[in-house]
Amino acid sequence: MASADLRDELKCSICLNIYTDPVTLRCGHNFCLKCIDRVLDSQWNSYSCPDCRQMFNHRPTFYRNVTLKSIANHFQPPPGQKKKAGVICTYCLHCPVPAVKSCVLCEASLCERHLKVHNKSSEHVLIKPTTSLQNRKCSNHKKILEYFCPKDEVCICVYCRVDGDHNGHQVQSLDEASEEKKKKLTKVLETLTSKKKKAETKIQNLQERLKKEKGKAAKIKGKVNALIKDLRKQLEDVERRVLSEISGQEKQVSVFILDQIQQLEIKKNHLSKKMGKIEELCKMTDHITVLQDPKCQNNWGQEDDDLCDQKFEDTGDLDEDLIKKTIHQQVSDVTSHVNSWLFLLDPVDLSLDVNMAANNICISEDLKTASLIYEDQDGADCPERFPENKVLSTQSFSSGQHYWEVDTSKQENWRFGATYPYRNGVYRASWTLRRNNYQCLAVHESNVVCLSCNFCCQKFWVYLDYEAGQLSFYQLGDPVRHLHTFTATFTEPLYAVFWSDSADWIKSKS
Repeated sequence: MASADLRDELKCSICLNIYTDPVTLRCGHNFCLKCIDRVLDSQWNSYSCPDCRQMFNHRPTFYRNVTLKSIANHFQPPPGQKKKAGVICTYCLHCPVPAVKSCVLCEASLCERHLKVHNKSSEHVLIKPTTSLQNRKCSNHKKILEYFCPKDEVCICVYCRVDGDHNGHQVQSLDEASEEKKKKLTKVLETLTSKKKKAETKIQNLQERLKKEKGKAAKIKGKVNALIKDLRKQLEDVERRVLSEISGQEKQVSVFILDQIQQLEIKKNHLSKKMGKIEELCKMTDHITVLQDPKCQNNWGQEDDDLCDQKFEDTGDLDEDLIKKTIHQQVSDVTSHVNSWLFLLDPVDLSLDVNMAANNICISEDLKTASLIYEDQDGADCPERFPENKVLSTQSFSSGQHYWEVDTSKQENWRFGATYPYRNGVYRASWTLRRNNYQCLAVHESNVVCLSCNFCCQKFWVYLDYEAGQLSFYQLGDPVRHLHTFTATFTEPLYAVFWSDSADWIKSKS
């Protein structure tokens, strides 16, 4: 016990280790030289003792404590030997030795050597090495804790059970109480383990979703980059073609104007020569010469008058309308290319399901085209088969975003969209676009919406966003036109559905 108390007195209050090169302040407290230096460096111009907080006007002077250093050296490990981790034997004064057991009664820790000579009586309870031996004794009676009181949920000693506050309480031995609590903790651990696994599963699912979304984003970015690059190239081609057209027109007009200028220049020179001749005659004093000059007849100016009054052909201007039409045509070609990127998705390669087609619907060999026939085919009865004029796709959609193209160019009246399957004679909900004579209708059950549609264009896109509950129809004109969007909460897989109302066909395109 004395050695343990002495060891505590030899510990620096800053680093909590045995003093190394101890020094003393004017107030009498001791510290390791490096420790107190570091503390004072952090105090700047106001200095104080870390223990008693005594203030100093100036940075205090240290005094080496030779005696304390000599005592502390006895408790330091030999040179080259590393300090042992864990609990140290209380009785090994000259060299720290790891303890293998701690005695609750003695409140001491023992190495192998001191354990051999330790009291073997039952009062001396040996436990794993620990520094918190006080927690093993009753705070009131200073006796070893031997029982557990479930009512108050505390560990008690024998005196607490017999004469103390827990007299008459049902108590348990520490082993029994500990095992009972471990069973409860095991159940809690199982519950927590299950919750942890669920959390790990959710984390894994979210990580997979994150990876999928990142891949999807990277794919879309790649498509957008490719699209923009292609558009830039096409627009540069448009620019070159239009500028070339403008340059060609400019050259043609310029050549024509320059030719007219050249002709007028020749005529102007001809007139200048005649004017010079006339001016010479006007200056002559010989009347005979003036009157008899063959070039100066009475009609000498008529030819020149005809020359000057002659109307030249219109030189023309740049054909701005043609340039505008060229630009419009070229940009329209580029726009039609952009339309194929409308959803930035790969189109669904739809196939029509022969088993779910009505008996009066004929399906092509490539499973892309449906047409109406006027005699029922010999088809096997199937509870999923539609009663008349209809056919479903083989694919169904229960999540995600998808689109497919429909060609109605051989149909006068048509109807297509998405539907729940037909089962056991029960018709399910559907969302469709319909042409009835010269009307275009969006139909869902008894709800009908009249739409404006250009029937000259017979190609359409159907776009499905299952999670968003949206089914949209687009007409593939120039430009692409949005016709209608249904909003619903989809509860079952959806199939693409096609109605054929004539012997001509309606076609699904990929």
